[in-house]
Amino acid sequence: MAIATKIIKIGNKIFPKIVHPFNLQNQGVETYAQWQYRKGRDTIQFFLEARGAEEIFQGKRVLDMGCGAAGKSLYYCSLGAEQVTGVDIVEHYCQEANELARQLGYQDRFRFVCASAFALPFPDGSFDAIIMNDFMEHVSDPARTLKEACRLLSPKGAIYINFPPYYHPTGAHLSDVINIPWVHLFFTEKMLVRAYKELVRGLPDERERIALRISTNEKGQEYFGYINRMTLKKFHKILSSLSITPAYYREVPLRPWMKPLVKLPLMKEMFVKMAVCIIEK
Repeated sequence: MAIATKIIKIGNKIFPKIVHPFNLQNQGVETYAQWQYRKGRDTIQFFLEARGAEEIFQGKRVLDMGCGAAGKSLYYCSLGAEQVTGVDIVEHYCQEANELARQLGYQDRFRFVCASAFALPFPDGSFDAIIMNDFMEHVSDPARTLKEACRLLSPKGAIYINFPPYYHPTGAHLSDVINIPWVHLFFTEKMLVRAYKELVRGLPDERERIALRISTNEKGQEYFGYINRMTLKKFHKILSSLSITPAYYREVPLRPWMKPLVKLPLMKEMFVKMAVCIIEK
């Protein structure tokens, strides 16, 4: 076993275990879709500081980009959306999403579409509200994705974006098996890939996790293709490149007392819990 993997295993015993939906599903506690539905309000909590839930969802055609197993999409149905479309590139989420929709009685107001966020099969102006919750840090071409979202937005519609920046304590998105905060600042990607594969070995969903997290480049090298290392700086560059001025923007600190740190240019990336942005047509 590599030294870095041994150190990470020791660190996992020191730091508190992070509750993660993949592990809850393996334990038979709840499915990923059920967990998403239960945590649905958390996905919009920061938007509610600027817009009411009724204003965002009531009677609206909603697109949930990067919906995962679409539990959160179905939560948006519960808030009065006329129609919710969940989009994700992972095919096996479709059955889980549709099963929960049936259980909740939302099958007539929900649809799951497996497609790339770069070129979605919908006409211009198809949606009144587009939710991009914890999504901008995952898509391989975020600028192209945001441009596509703008195309799909109806007049007077709004795009709601939130994401944790890459240098957030769990910005590496490996907290299903690694508890160490900021672990991606202390170990190379090669070390983390090796450690991740070792830590998921033998789990019921080992193959699914590796397929989701790890990609291989043209040189045969493995890397975390699941994230794009989105930072606050990169996000602002994307907005500028598309000539977008947000109607609302906020950087939420990890803790209230960390608010002064969020104002420091060289420190803020590590101490921002969530970037929150609302874009209006």
